[in-house]
Amino acid sequence: MENTLTENHVVDTSAVMNKLEAEAANRGPVALSLRNVAVSFNGRTAVRDCTFDIVKNRVTSLIGPSGSGKTTLLRALNRMHDLTDGAKVHGDILLDGTDIYRGDITVTELRSRVGMVFQRANPFPTMSIYDNVVAGLRLTGKHAKSTLDDLAEEALRGAALWEEVEDRLSAAATGLSGGQQQRLCIARALAMKPEVLLMDEPTSALDPIATLRIEELMSELRKQTTVVIVTHNMQQAARISDDCAFLLMGEDRAGELIEFSTTEKIFNAPKDDRTLAYTAGRFG
Repeated sequence: MENTLTENHVVDTSAVMNKLEAEAANRGPVALSLRNVAVSFNGRTAVRDCTFDIVKNRVTSLIGPSGSGKTTLLRALNRMHDLTDGAKVHGDILLDGTDIYRGDITVTELRSRVGMVFQRANPFPTMSIYDNVVAGLRLTGKHAKSTLDDLAEEALRGAALWEEVEDRLSAAATGLSGGQQQRLCIARALAMKPEVLLMDEPTSALDPIATLRIEELMSELRKQTTVVIVTHNMQQAARISDDCAFLLMGEDRAGELIEFSTTEKIFNAPKDDRTLAYTAGRFG
């Protein structure tokens, strides 16, 4: 069966939405709302029918086998597909009630409010540690040194990196270890004071000690922002997240949302047998 989206692809999810909104209200204010979200590339659907709420100051994990659309969905949350030929995002993604694709929010504003940390650390190689942290701030018009100094220190402290680099801020960022570089990228995102921080498998290239530091950091980050993470590691999802969205590739080769709930329910009392089979390691 060809995997496409058409103009007639309409899903009546009013009852589901009402239930999700009620559940989210019990957990706290909503940072991002996804309604019938689908992503297609040149007419072929990569992920479809995603409807759930990401609650503020919680860690939400996107879990599922390779190819189920987790990263594709994550990248849609701050318009990372905009420059991909043939890419289209369908449905509604609301940031504090504003549609990020059709509202009056610019891409620049969106990415300052919804930050992104990628799978592999990507510090700017020709810049110092300090300049990496403040790069985004300078792009948004902040140039006063005292302001940049304060925000850089705050961001580096927020990323649990300040004490390791405070005496070498002018050194090249590439001289840091892999785990430190990833925390530097987190600091660079935190400097913009994002409402939501997206993280695409941020520990997959790190050793166990660096992974533990990043996990501990994510637990702290929920105090100041909302975190959405893609992870293949079920133990990690169980340890660090408050909520989980389980995606699975269907027979039409599109990833779709199978279940969304608190992490406790996903791992201990899922509603769908496929969720139980995946979290128990029977496939994936």
